[in-house]
Amino acid sequence: MLLILFLNLNETIAIAKSDVYLGDSNGGKKYHYTKNCCGLSNCKHEIIKISLKKAQTLGKTLCRWE
Repeated sequence: MLLILFLNLNETIAIAKSDVYLGDSNGGKKYHYTKNCCGLSNCKHEIIKISLKKAQTLGKTLCRWE
C-alpha cells in the first residue's frame, strides 16, 4: 500500500513540473519551475510558460536556484 502511494506521489510531481518558465530572450540558458524564482528576478524580458520538453529541446537547463 505504501509503495502505491509513493508511486502516485511521484507521478503527481512529474505532472506538476511538465510546464516551466523562462525569460523570452535569445541569451537565456535556464528554465525555472516557478515564475517567482529568484533566478528570474533580473529578467528584463517577458516571462513565458512553456513545456519542460520544449525548454530542453531549446537547450535550456534547470536554474541552479531550483
